[in-house]
Amino acid sequence: MYIPNYFKVTNRDEIWDFVQKNAFGTIVTTEQGRPIATHVPLGLNKQGDDYYITGHMAYGNPQWRTFETCEDVLVMFQGPHAYVSSSWYLHENVPTWNYQAVHLYGKATILTRDELIEELAGMLEKYEHNRENPVLWDKLSPELVENQLKGIVGFKIKVEDVQAAYKLSQNRNETDYTAIIERLQNEGNVNSKQIAEQMEKRVKNHQ
Repeated sequence: MYIPNYFKVTNRDEIWDFVQKNAFGTIVTTEQGRPIATHVPLGLNKQGDDYYITGHMAYGNPQWRTFETCEDVLVMFQGPHAYVSSSWYLHENVPTWNYQAVHLYGKATILTRDELIEELAGMLEKYEHNRENPVLWDKLSPELVENQLKGIVGFKIKVEDVQAAYKLSQNRNETDYTAIIERLQNEGNVNSKQIAEQMEKRVKNHQ
């Protein structure tokens, strides 16, 4: 991923937090030179000093069969994004797009049955624990579990390279930066509001 120095993020704790909060990712591999992708919810796990992305996909999805032949798997996570009009600046310029994105690279392997169950149980706990009637792993019937396990393949990707970009108008002067935040807050859509919040957060963190 091309990342100008203005927008490069190197704080690993910040990156891992981003991945946890934007965990619906895109997995990209190649098959005979052709890129293929799957969009799936993913987990982030630490084992010793290493980090792993875990998840599962349908057995009928041919992508998991490419894991053995691909040296590197690309996993992409995207946060909010928003159009920024150059009419908001004090000087003439061109419009742009603000966004947050993380790319992780690593080697993928297939999970064992026990590892897959652990991954599934952890995902249910993450997304169900605060529900009124949580559907947790130990509440599922053995029959349903066995039937579902036959239809999916679990995987883990050892993270070997991390690239993160937060393009949040860091290259603009203070006046333009403040104007962009105000305009984004008034755009009336969720993504613009979230980008404005991230820009405000960046200012507070650097005060």
